Amino acid sequence: MADEGYRNANVEGHEVPYDPEQLRKVKDHPCYSEKAHHTCGRCHLPVAPKCNIQCNYCVRDFDCVNESRPGVTSKVIKPEESLELVKKVIAQFPYVKVIGIAGPGEPLANPETFETLRVVHEAFPHLIMCLSTNGLLLPDSIDELVKYDVGNVTVTLNAIDPAIGEQIYSYVNYEGTHYTGREAAEVLLEHQIEGIRMAVERKMFVKVNCVYIPGINDEHIPAIAKKVGEIGAFSFNLIPLIPQYKLAHITPPTPAEKRAMQDRCAPYIKQMRHCARCRSDAIGRLGHDVQSRIYCEGSCHDEREE
Repeated sequence: MADEGYRNANVEGHEVPYDPEQLRKVKDHPCYSEKAHHTCGRCHLPVAPKCNIQCNYCVRDFDCVNESRPGVTSKVIKPEESLELVKKVIAQFPYVKVIGIAGPGEPLANPETFETLRVVHEAFPHLIMCLSTNGLLLPDSIDELVKYDVGNVTVTLNAIDPAIGEQIYSYVNYEGTHYTGREAAEVLLEHQIEGIRMAVERKMFVKVNCVYIPGINDEHIPAIAKKVGEIGAFSFNLIPLIPQYKLAHITPPTPAEKRAMQDRCAPYIKQMRHCARCRSDAIGRLGHDVQSRIYCEGSCHDEREE
């Protein structure tokens, strides 16, 4: 698919074209449009600390202001603080078009996420609302996301075979039950696939993140891309493993290996090739973050981007 090509939505077996307002959620979104990432920015609101699964590559216990990786934030803020933060950001950096919630935990496992979506959307209905999720609670939450006009959803899906998934996840907590092993992978996968399907039915743009883990899911990745492409996901973002926690011993794929894998997946779904592996508190254009100016005290209040 061409970089700026658009799928129709598949709603109950019928192809339904996206309208101009929906397409704006691609054209002005730096993660969904390779062109937009040069001109438009995003503001991530770190309001969601709790998580309901444990990935074997995920550590959220430390932060360095110079690192860019998912799950990192310098502080967790409250919903009422997020509204003030958005006001400050769009006043200083009007190219910011997207407000996203991406952690540092699982957004849908935190009630603060929905309160933040509500207050920000009510105050700034023209801004694009975006959310990242592991997908476990997506089917349960989908209609509330629609209520707050969340038109862009990213789902991290690393396996469509539970035998592979159980090597990636330590546990899954769902509706009061603690799942481990194969059962955990099965529960998570079922909800991820159903959540993506439901989001596409509601004409949301779905981006699938997939962590490339050599020796575990590498030869399985094209099958993932094929599956999510078939159910209507918009784009596919291949993320090289950051070796830490239980997968610290694995050597991540090289840039050349990543490109080759993207080429293998490209026949099935549009590839995102410009990911910056954003922090949970990232603000600005991809690769040109300005959150340190926003969060610092005093003189930063009046600074402008050079």
